[in-house]
Order: sequence, then C-alpha cells, then structure tokens
Amino acid sequence: MQDALVIFTPSGKRGRVPLDTPVLAAARQLGVDLDSVCGGRGICSKCQVAPQFGDFAKHGVLSAPGALSEWNAVEERYRSKRGMAEGRRLGCQALIRGDVVIDVPPESQLHRQVVRKAASARAMEMDPATRLFLVDVAEPDMHEPSGDFERLAQALAEQWQIDGLAADLEVLRGLQPALRKGDWQVTVAVHRGRDGTPPRLTGVWPGFHDGGLFGLAIDLGSTTIAAHLTDLADGSVRASAGVMNPQIRFGEDLMSRVSYVMMNPGGDAEMTAAVRAAMNDLARELAAEAAVAPTAILEAVVVCNPVMHHLFLGIDPVELGQAPFALATSGPVETAARDLGLTAIATGARLYMLPCIAGHVGADAAAVALSEAPEKSEDLVLVVDVGTNAEILLGDRRRVLACSSPTGPAFEGAQISSGQRAAPGAIERVEIDPETKEPRFKVIGCDLWSDDPAFPADQRVTGICGSGIIEAVAEMRMAGLLDASGLIGSPGQTGTSRCEPEGRTHAWLLHDASDGGGPRIRVTQSDIRAIQLAKSALYAGARLLMDEIGTDHVDRVVLAGAFGAHISPKHAMVLGMIPDVPLDKVRSAGNAAGTGARMALCSRAARAQIEANVRRIHKVETAIEPRFQEHFVAANALPHATASFAGLRATVPLPEPSFNRGNEGGDGRRRRRAPA
Repeated sequence: MQDALVIFTPSGKRGRVPLDTPVLAAARQLGVDLDSVCGGRGICSKCQVAPQFGDFAKHGVLSAPGALSEWNAVEERYRSKRGMAEGRRLGCQALIRGDVVIDVPPESQLHRQVVRKAASARAMEMDPATRLFLVDVAEPDMHEPSGDFERLAQALAEQWQIDGLAADLEVLRGLQPALRKGDWQVTVAVHRGRDGTPPRLTGVWPGFHDGGLFGLAIDLGSTTIAAHLTDLADGSVRASAGVMNPQIRFGEDLMSRVSYVMMNPGGDAEMTAAVRAAMNDLARELAAEAAVAPTAILEAVVVCNPVMHHLFLGIDPVELGQAPFALATSGPVETAARDLGLTAIATGARLYMLPCIAGHVGADAAAVALSEAPEKSEDLVLVVDVGTNAEILLGDRRRVLACSSPTGPAFEGAQISSGQRAAPGAIERVEIDPETKEPRFKVIGCDLWSDDPAFPADQRVTGICGSGIIEAVAEMRMAGLLDASGLIGSPGQTGTSRCEPEGRTHAWLLHDASDGGGPRIRVTQSDIRAIQLAKSALYAGARLLMDEIGTDHVDRVVLAGAFGAHISPKHAMVLGMIPDVPLDKVRSAGNAAGTGARMALCSRAARAQIEANVRRIHKVETAIEPRFQEHFVAANALPHATASFAGLRATVPLPEPSFNRGNEGGDGRRRRRAPA
C-alpha cells in the first residue's frame, strides 16, 4: 500500500495521502482546521490530535493501532516537561502508516465551532426539587444519646415539616464538621424527588450559607452538548456553554454509533466515558464563568435522544438499532449525579432525566413538548426539532403525535463538499440576484454582507455551514440555477459561468478565494443530493403524522433546536423541508429542548406534567411505516413532486426550468426543455 486513507473528525473530511505523511501535513492538504504556531517543530503543542482505533463501519475503515508511527523523542520530551492528555499525539510528529481516523479536539481547532444553543428567554415557575433550609440542631446529650444526623432530621421535621430525611454516605461525612463549625446551626440542601421517594440531604454548610443554589440544564445532542447554569432561586441563567459531542469520532449519526458498539466490544463504554468527561468539562467551565462554587451546583436535568440516553446511563444501545427498538427504560430517571460520573459538581448532587416517548423519540422530544405544549394549542401545530435526528410533534388539544426522522448530518454542514460546522469564517447566509445570478453572503464573525464596501478584504472564508447550505440551495432554486428535480444547469442554460462543469454534472461557484490561498467554495450536485435526502426525510416524517391525524395541512409550524433557530422560514419552505403554511405562521422556538430541561430543573410540577403527557403522546414509527418511503420519494423534488405549495408560490417566485443532461446542441450546451 503506497498511500493510506485518513478521516478527520468532527469535520468528516477524508482523503488518501502518501505513507509517512505527518498528520499536520495531511490536515492542511485536506483543508482540516488544525492549529499550529511553531511550524511543526513540536514546541507549541497546538496541533494535538487524538487518533481513534477500531472498526468504523460508518466510514468504511478499520483504524488499527499501528496506523500511526510510534511515539517519538520530541513527543516524549513535550509530555515529560509540559504534560499531554492520554491518547493524544502531536500532529507534526505522528506519521500516517495506515488507514486511520483522527479526532481534532476543540482546543486544537484554529476556528472553534460556535455552539448555538443559547438559553431562550422564558419566565420560569419556581418550585425546584432542591431547596435550602436554615436549621438549628440540638447539641448532643450524653443522657439522650442520638446521632447528629438523627437530630438534624428531627429539627427539619419540627422547623420545616420535612419528614423521613435520608442521606448518602458522601454527604454524611461532612455533617459533623459543619454542625460544630456553625455552632449547631447549618444550612442544608434537601432534594424532594418524585412522589414516594424520601427527601434526601444533598448538601450541608455551617451557619447561614449565602453562596446560592444552582442547577445544570443539559441538552445532550448527537452533535453538540449544551448546558445552562441556572439559579434555582429565580430561574435565571447565569452562564451557558456548549461543546461538540466527542462521540462524533465514533460516528456522526446515531445508527453509526450503534454499529460501532456492535463491531467493537467495549465501544459503548468508550462513548459513555467520552460524553461524561465532556459534561464534566462543561460544568467546570460554567462554574468558572459564573464565579459559582461547584459545591453549590446540586441539581442536574438531562434531556437527550434514546441512543444518547442509553450511552450516558451506561446501557448498551444495541437494541435501539433493530426492531422493535426497545428501550431499557422509557420512564424518568432520578439518581445521584456522581453515579453517572458527574464529579465536577457537588458530591451529593441529584440528576433527573425526562422520560422518553418511544424507542426513537427521546427525552429531548419530551422536553420540546414540555416547552411548546402542543396539547394546549387550539390550532394544529407542527413542532420540528431539526438536527442530525429530527424529532417531530403534531397536535392540538385533542391529540398529539410524535415521530423521529433520520435526517443525517447534512444540515450540520457534514457530507457537504465545502461544508463545515458553524465556526468563525463559515458562510451562514446566502442571497443570489435573480437577474445577474451573482451571489452575496455573510460569514460567522462578521455582520456585513460580502458585497458591502466595508466588508474586510482580509476576511477569512473557510467553508459553508448548515444554515448557509440551506439558503444557497434555496436561492439557487429561486434564481433558476437549479430545477425542481435538483439538477444544476450548465452555463448556457443558466446564463452564468459560475455553473462549472464537473464530470457529467455541474457545480455552482459561491466564492473563490484561491488567489489568496483560501478555498473555492462550491455547491456540487452531490451536495444538492445530500440536502434533498435530509429534507425529504424531514418532510416525510411530518407528512406521516399528518396522514395519521387525517389532514392535508397544518395551521402553524414551530422550528426548534439550535439549528432550527437559524433556518430562514422562506428558504426552508422553498426546499420543501416543511409543509406549505403562510410564512408568518412559521416561527423559531430556539433551543426548545434546553428550555424544557430548564423548566424541569426549576419545577417539580413541570416534571409531573411531562411524565403524565408522555403517556398520552402517540408514537408513529417511521422505520416500519411503508407510507414513509412514498412520502420520501415525492419530497425529493424542490419543493415537492405532488404537493402544490400554492401558498408559497403565491408569495415567492419559483422558476420552472428543466435541465436535461442529454441532447446537447452543437455549441456544447444542453438544450432546455419546456418548463413543466
């Protein structure tokens, strides 16, 4: 073998490179965002990477331990003097010796992803499960011997009417020092969980504790993990942060991660450890940003899809990869946070996970239902949480249905030729002049359009993210560069040289920075196909729910999720991602799953409410429903092959060219068929 296949995560970029190519050089060759300051001399450590070994079915590659050169003296010197995390290598020193999967950690990325999961503004009803109580405890008496904990429990019952107190050993260890330091007055944190469970002592401080009480609302997604540090006194968010889910290196979508577990014994434990470590890092980051002591974080609520649910809990997810998609448990989970490896918060902190709706519709969908309350709606509302795996709710006061739809990672910028995740320099907005066919765009990190005279000449443009590719494809459709089947026209058919030949198809040039050493950012025919597949899955799921409820239209649409918050309703409609409704009836709910998690964190009543509602939501299984395939095929067209989208066409002009790959004329241009 004279060359080797190298795949970089989380970007998903891949290519073959000659054997003994340094990882750093391979990254530069493939356009991977790997930092380096010292020029490859092993001094700066900015190019640290984490090679991944195992059978990666998703990528079609076996990454063996010998795929990189052995540890060398430069790496050993750096590790001994400055330290380096276990499993890391220096990209400038490690040489590629075989097919390999290499993860580029966030700190090694020159342009870090912008995790867009900020907390949505929402007034919270406050009745948290954990509360603080100031208690005066009787001193020990030799004539009436009893333990300090028993006298604390008696004092709580007498002064606060809290009976039946329980405590874990880890918290009990701090009780006696706190009582004596506080001269027998202490502030205690008491967690009151679900009905039938005893109140539990989760924290104790000498005297009056004024350090506050906080909780974490965590949205554990397939692609990103977002957390909100919330004040349990008033529900305000003190800090928010997000990171890439490190499990991406095992597979970008859920089923590829399940496949990894099937093919790699112990793979589930690897993914469990990786996600728990990331959540601990997030907790430390939030506590530091808000200047909050980790010991004051005594509650956590986690929402996630079923595969993430099982992997976080340490449960083998294999059953979720095959019919009948059985969950180990669909009910809510309430346990000690430390039992799930969350050690960066208080020792006695408790963790609550919302119930799952079904095998492919998880606690994140339940959180969206809690936030958006479709069961209270007078009109028929479609709620779409857009992501790698889309969760869809449809209903009103009469009935609520739910399903999941495997949209894949294209909406995140993956599987796109110039795609990348949202980071500074990524194109996020696109417009095309329908007359001149010339584009303009916005990039993350700059508020100006590219055609603005003040647009920086040195602005780095690195690729195109999910919202950018959505707008680019929709704008191409509106400008007549793309026909209803998704075919890109030739220069002769479209009237612009930006439509460039590429084999038997064409690609459209959005931006050319090659003169300055930057990339040529194009939308290829393969990119169009990836978006068609993703949007068809989304629409087919929604249409399946509409069939089940017996309707051909919905009254309004709510786009949820971090990605959904950045989708233009008009462009989503042009692509046919969602059913035809008036554009003013489409709104963004932001990170609705995160909002639902905060609601459950702040209110015991909210937990009881969603536990009851989940039992009433009817699940439709797309994987076994034959109509899903019918709807999927019809939805491949832009916006749709059979649905008229009359409302959209009344407000947005959609040219109807039909580009024919064959029947080229003598001038080499393909002849245009009559508009359909």
